[in-house]
Amino acid sequence: MRKLELHWQILIGMLLGLLFGFGMTFLSGGAAFVNDWINPIGTIFVKLLKLIAIPLILASLVKGISDLKDISKFRDIGLRTIVIYVATTVVAITIGLLLVNLLKPGNGIGEDTIAKLTETYGGDSGVTAKLEEASRQKDSGPLQFLEDIVPDNAFAALSDNALMLQVIFFTIFLGISMLLIGEERSKPLKDFFDALNEVVLKMVDLIMLTAPVAVFALLANVVVSSGDPDLLVALLKYAGVVVLGLSLMIVFYSVVVSVFTRYNPFNFLSKISPAQLLAFSTSSSAATLPVTMERVEEHIGVHKEVSSFVLPVGATINMDGTSLYQGVAAVFISQALGFDLTFGDQLTIVLTALLASIGSAAVPGAGMVMLVIVLESIGFPPDKLAIGLALIFAVDRPLDMCRTVVNVTGDACVSMMVAKSVGKLGKPRVKHWDDHYHKVK
Repeated sequence: MRKLELHWQILIGMLLGLLFGFGMTFLSGGAAFVNDWINPIGTIFVKLLKLIAIPLILASLVKGISDLKDISKFRDIGLRTIVIYVATTVVAITIGLLLVNLLKPGNGIGEDTIAKLTETYGGDSGVTAKLEEASRQKDSGPLQFLEDIVPDNAFAALSDNALMLQVIFFTIFLGISMLLIGEERSKPLKDFFDALNEVVLKMVDLIMLTAPVAVFALLANVVVSSGDPDLLVALLKYAGVVVLGLSLMIVFYSVVVSVFTRYNPFNFLSKISPAQLLAFSTSSSAATLPVTMERVEEHIGVHKEVSSFVLPVGATINMDGTSLYQGVAAVFISQALGFDLTFGDQLTIVLTALLASIGSAAVPGAGMVMLVIVLESIGFPPDKLAIGLALIFAVDRPLDMCRTVVNVTGDACVSMMVAKSVGKLGKPRVKHWDDHYHKVK
């Protein structure tokens, strides 16, 4: 009997998790059972992925730079990566604004629904925390993001997944310095990172063996903690606009891949589908990064010199799905609360959402912090910010799951475009967890 491919195994796990979660919501104590006995399995899985994210970035980026043997090639990769990421983010925000202005989901929200949502979520600790974090970020200086990129302690940066840009900066600095001292002197260190890279990739393979069970646990927990179904239905039109926009971005990526790389778009989506499904389950680009790198390198054929830079940078600054969501959410909230937006305000949304996406944490919920910054940039009344967040808080988690899928797909798409432009898109080199098992059993 032929073994099911990984993406089918994960998809079955997701469907079973959704069904199990729905079933447990109707049982007395079902939610508590899922939280106590099922959810920890998913939590452990996400922790394992985050555990290897930093070592993978460190090892693969050093290997990628040292293999180039020419700093000018790395400069070309870096410039093309940033330009393409900025361009795709602008496209995402524009799609979101066009849809929300055309379909006007905020006009269908009644005052009773607004009052109920405000009462339910207005004082929620999650909403309060997002407002406080946005206020802290807003008070920082214009070049604060540049300060934040440069670490003052490499080991502190390596110990915190939230400091991914600092890790990338240190790793690039280390890799370039290795090139400058010559191949002979840097060889021992290069051999170490080459071996570390192979070991961490093997860890990815082993962790992925548990992926179907893990996504079952993650999805079951999402369902039993989803909140008031009536409020979810009231926000269905808004959620539908966001999902439609995100779907159009997937179509956009597929067309770009087909046109610029001559790669079959359906094959592209099939190859990265395990990463997409994990992004949906975990709502975290950072947690999904090891799997994204493995799929892009081994199953699509992007060389490590490209993927090791483009994908970690993308997990941090490429928030196409999140930026699209911010555009839709900002206009939706304004429509629902009767705050008129001018054309200039909407251009401000594009610019602010673009800037806010750079350096945003690649973790669940970061989009709402960015949304507060966007709302404040267009002069939204401060006393209504909590009400605005409360309007969308009920559906934020499922939409966060969807937009993370788009973020990860965008990362993979851009890595292929950059690789094709510098001649680093080759044949897939698939590896399996048991390739060397016969040597140690």
